[in-house]
Amino acid sequence: MRAVIETTHGDPERAAQVAAALVPDNTEEMATTVDGRTVRTEIDRESTGGLHATVDDYVVNCAVADRLTKTQS
Repeated sequence: MRAVIETTHGDPERAAQVAAALVPDNTEEMATTVDGRTVRTEIDRESTGGLHATVDDYVVNCAVADRLTKTQS
């Protein structure tokens, strides 16, 4: 099972900050990259349930990271 999540942020610096906040929580089955204003994370899991749980956690973490970078701008 694989999910690809792309989020767009205000500018490249902010996208890099969001990605930097997310990477420490990545497992071996996750890869996060930045391209301009876009953060892209690929998640691979053996099961649908595992993928669902990981995506759910990731989305919450991404929302928090995005909010925190907004308050710093």
